[in-house]
Amino acid sequence: MSCALYQRVLFLISICVRIGAEMEQTCPTETLTEMSQKLNDLWATFLNGIPLESNPNRTVYATCHLQPNPKLAAAELQITGKILFKQIYPDGKLEVVFSAHGFPMDVNQTSRAIHIHNYGDLSNGCDSTAGHFNPHSINHPYHPGDFGNFRVQNGKIQRHLTNLEATLFGPHSVLGRSIVVHKLADDLGKGNNQASLENGNAGTRLACCVIGFTTSSSWDKYIQDNAKLKSPKVSRHVSSVRRARN
Repeated sequence: MSCALYQRVLFLISICVRIGAEMEQTCPTETLTEMSQKLNDLWATFLNGIPLESNPNRTVYATCHLQPNPKLAAAELQITGKILFKQIYPDGKLEVVFSAHGFPMDVNQTSRAIHIHNYGDLSNGCDSTAGHFNPHSINHPYHPGDFGNFRVQNGKIQRHLTNLEATLFGPHSVLGRSIVVHKLADDLGKGNNQASLENGNAGTRLACCVIGFTTSSSWDKYIQDNAKLKSPKVSRHVSSVRRARN
């Protein structure tokens, strides 16, 4: 961590401590809400660098360019693609478009798992991304980046999910973390072993990428190209998580 960044983090922590102390005192609900908003703004500005001042509609976009895992044998599937993110700051729910290519053309209706992993480190291919991003220390499949299974059709995955639990904002932002496409389907925590509760036994890491900021151009092009298609699909995972919490 650079000296400048370290100082900014210390400054942010000191402000958070002071605001937290104020919030423990008797305060109107409106004041608590305002303080919470200020904390979110601080996280966004100092740690994530969200350009709120130059973005009048307060919509943040991110992208992740999938590349094959260089640690795999040459005969393994060569998966490429792009994953797009969109979220309105500060209260909007995350939308994600998944587009991946390179799967066998002669095998349709198979499913592949896609997850957010903890590190945006590709120095050792997809293996150095570590395990699932799990800020709340809970079991799979309830991690915020447990997107579930994606059906392959005509050699590719194409899907648009809305109302997702992951976020581009705040202390649990997924910016700078990674997306991993797996060879197998996710068992959704029903595999009766420890690996099932950690990663869904999804198998080999076929492709990966790091999530980073971008402009709205790729998202706008996707919407334009798919304007005649049916409405976006809502993530089944989100519904299952909500049921589990109720």
